[in-house]
Order: sequence, then C-alpha cells, then structure tokens
Amino acid sequence: MTEKQSSIGGVMLKIIKWAVAVAALVLMIAWTGGTFHTKVQAGKLAVSPGKPLPDGAETYTIEMKSVAPKIDVFGTVTSGEKVRLSARISAYVNKVTASSGTRVKKGQVLIELDDREIKEKLTAARINLKQSKTEYERTLNLYQKNAATEQSLTAAEHRYNSAKSQVAEIKVMLTYTEIKSPIDGVVTERMIEAGDLANPGQVLTSVYDEGNMRLEVPVPVRLIEKLSLNQTVEVTLDRPRRPFKGKVTEIVGEIDPSSRTQKVKVQLNNKERDILPGTFGRVWVREDPHTAVLVPKEAVTMVGQLEMVHVVRNDRVMRRMVKAGRSYGSKVEILSGLSAGEVILVSPLKEG
Repeated sequence: MTEKQSSIGGVMLKIIKWAVAVAALVLMIAWTGGTFHTKVQAGKLAVSPGKPLPDGAETYTIEMKSVAPKIDVFGTVTSGEKVRLSARISAYVNKVTASSGTRVKKGQVLIELDDREIKEKLTAARINLKQSKTEYERTLNLYQKNAATEQSLTAAEHRYNSAKSQVAEIKVMLTYTEIKSPIDGVVTERMIEAGDLANPGQVLTSVYDEGNMRLEVPVPVRLIEKLSLNQTVEVTLDRPRRPFKGKVTEIVGEIDPSSRTQKVKVQLNNKERDILPGTFGRVWVREDPHTAVLVPKEAVTMVGQLEMVHVVRNDRVMRRMVKAGRSYGSKVEILSGLSAGEVILVSPLKEG
C-alpha cells in the first residue's frame, strides 16, 4: 500500500467514526423524546374544587325575606326646663347651699349674698319715710286750717311718696340677696363660691327639671316624613343602657342649611330619675321594607379586610367573598355575593 492510499484510508476512518457518533446522538435524542414509546393522549384530571363537606356540618339555605331596616339618628338629651340663675346686684357671696347634683325644691335658697349694705340703706330709708310722713301730715293739717299753701302741701306729699317708693325699692333689692330655685329640680352647675364677688348678669348656678327630659336629634330631611307629632319611637341611651319609648313632641319647622337636617324633640319617660342632661342617645327610624338575603351572623368570617362565607355545592365546601350590610337580630344582610337557593355553612371551616 502506497503512502497516498494509507492517507486516504485514515481520513475515511475518521469520517466513519464521526458518522457513528452523530447517529448515536440522534438515536439517544429520539429515545428520550419518546419516539419509540406509545403516546398517551392529553386529558383532564378529575379533581373536585373546594374541601369535602364535614359529617354533621350545619348548613343554611338562602331565602329572600322582607325586612324594614332601622336607621339610628344621633342626638343629645336635654331638659325641657332649665333655668340659669344670675345675680341682679353686685355683692359678695356669703353662702352656697347647693352643689352640682343636689335635688332642690321650688323656693329653696341656693345662694346667699351679703345684705348688710342694703339693710343699712333700708334703715335710712325707713327713717326718711317716717320723717316725710310726719311732715306731710303736719302740712296737711295746716292746709286744712288755711295756714299752709297748696304748693307746700304738694311738695310734702311728693317727698312722702318718694320716701315710700324708696323703701319699696330697697325691699325688692333685699330679696335679690337670696338666689332661690324657681322650680323643683337638680342643680347642674355651680359657678361661684363663698367669698366671690357676684356682679349683675353673672350666672351663678343652673337648675333643670329632671322630670321633663327630652332627646333632641337632627334628623336628615329624607327621614322626616317617617316621623310625626305624638308618634311613639324607640330610643336608646348611652346611660342608662336600657330601651326607652319616646314621644315626638316637636318637629322644628326649619331646615339647617349646613347639615340638611330638621331638629326633632322626643319626650322621654324619666320615672327612675336617672337620665342626665348631655347624655348621648339614638332615635330609631324605620325605612320602607325591601327584600334581602339574610344569613346567620356566625356564617360570615373576616379574612383580613374581606368578608367570607363557605358555600356548599355537591358535598364540597368553597370559600366565597361577600358584602355584608345591616344586622337584624341574629341575622345579617348580604348585599352581594349570594343568591336565593344557595347553601352555606353556619359554622365556617377553619383555614389552614
């Protein structure tokens, strides 16, 4: 074999080796790709959604029911008769006989002012009255004997009448030194102490009639037509916490332009004498009835900020987001997410 033939034979051997290697690689790829295996057609895996319905789980079937929602309107308790007692003269306070919360009777003295200066003026006025009376009677006697002129009699009579008026005026001022309660009621404010100087017009104390309590509520104009005079309404107070029946006694005939409300006054029964002015309260107003989806409150759970129920279908339980509304006793209205005829769990499944 010549050298040229030997060289050609080496090249051919290398080509054969590369061809065998490529063929082996192609066979391996085809094998791993499943070319030599029987193919299984694609299909759906039979897996049911949700979780299995637990044995003995309590369910609830959704029904549409007619409800008349109650809207609470907020207000404040006040007394139908509250008197603010102020000073009518300038004088120092001698004594304060009633504090806040004290029950008082009509005519009872609540505050005593220093009356010494007024009594001194009264004593002087009475002396002047006695002298004026004596002078008038003497002048009248002389006039009847034609020993005095009519002018002198008129002057003496004028001095006598002025003296009487001065005594009467000082007597009235003396009554101002005693601040009395004009009603049977309860002292609600005490704004002065013994030793303080009271000035004319200064409020010293306040008294309210605890038997004449009412709740004043600003009612939106859209609800005013639901109320009428002498209507009995439901009332709840923050204190005392018990239900009340109230009677609508006044609907103010003016709309507040800033809040679009009308003030309604509801008289309260305060036989227990435990309702205080300033108490926060609610009047419940019923709207027109409508059909609604109601479910037990315990059927609705919170997941973060989302409201959820567990719907039952084909013995499987699936979680669904809903929107809850007003409560009606043990039920709550579902505004969206459920329809009549659907079934839910009363006690939702625990997640996890």
